Amino acid sequence: MRGVLPACRRRGIRIVTNSGAANPLAAAACVRDLAASLGLKGLRVAAVLGDDVLHLARDGVLRDASGAPFAPPSDVLSANVYLGAAPIVEALADGADVVITGRVADSSLFLAPVAHELGWRLDDWTRLARGAIAGHLLECAGQVTGGYFADPGYKDVAGLVRLGFPIGEVAEDGTTEITKLADAGGCVTTRTCTEQLLYEMHDPAAYVTPDVVTDVTGVAITSIGPDRVRIEGVAGRPRPDMLKVSVGYRDSFLGEGQISYAGPGAVARARLALEVVAERLRLTGVPHRELRLELVGVNALHGDALASGHCDPYEVRARVVARCDSLSDARRIGDEVETLYTNGPAGGGGVTKAARELIAVTSAFVPRDAVRTSLAWMEA
Repeated sequence: MRGVLPACRRRGIRIVTNSGAANPLAAAACVRDLAASLGLKGLRVAAVLGDDVLHLARDGVLRDASGAPFAPPSDVLSANVYLGAAPIVEALADGADVVITGRVADSSLFLAPVAHELGWRLDDWTRLARGAIAGHLLECAGQVTGGYFADPGYKDVAGLVRLGFPIGEVAEDGTTEITKLADAGGCVTTRTCTEQLLYEMHDPAAYVTPDVVTDVTGVAITSIGPDRVRIEGVAGRPRPDMLKVSVGYRDSFLGEGQISYAGPGAVARARLALEVVAERLRLTGVPHRELRLELVGVNALHGDALASGHCDPYEVRARVVARCDSLSDARRIGDEVETLYTNGPAGGGGVTKAARELIAVTSAFVPRDAVRTSLAWMEA
């Protein structure tokens, strides 16, 4: 904010961000105070409230995916619903220069200013779907301009070091063009846009957002110039009656230890190290809910089935990780890995170990009409 507020104020550019995280009010106060310190008098900041639905989780209002009452895990710490564009549109209509939210669907951050600027009704499902997809294409910043796309020799991207962020130009009917600054690195192509379009989309015929259900099965993605792609043909259906909620809870404690092996026979020595640790944990009776024994560089991501048939690497890192019910038990996992230094296979080194509490997240749903949003205003 220190870097962008003065320039945005001079040019009349308004800012919408979900960087309020768990405390939008504190974030709004921070921006207000910063604006005052920079001499930006009269800057109006709106905090969008209402995503915190912990009280609804405790009152039994949440539902699971089947519609049955949600059975919360023990010791629920947080419950935040994905809000949509409506309260942001309200804040912009009331003259906010900066809008700060907590949990909001990523696409809604982009749909809201488009709907406000173009005067779209919030029940115009076709336009809202097109605006939501524009937001979906932009929401991951440089991903649509070649970030997370580059694969040397297959999908080369020039200037990745100075990757340019995308620009979305949305027409009154919702047709969108994605581009970037000409002198910025990266690229905007039909391939980058297609990959981002399908990113995190379980059902292209029914991509659900808080604002609208979108259908991209009839979409056309067309290159219309250097680093400029047009997206059209998105269809929409009425928004869902249930909104998604992220529920955070205390799950367990995580204990971990790692050690590296290199040179001829590194994989065999690392496998032996894992076998030794597993058996020692059994003999000493360290209680755990779940135990993972893996070789980073061999099978840690995709397991042994996909790893088989490939040449052994020159170096590998053995990792032991377990979920335990106490911090003291979790610490014993890394301690056992550390004993491999002089009590395990040859050549191990670079041991690291850690133990920490594990805060987990699960998903639930809440009826839309149970959620109450509001705006809190501050002025520099």
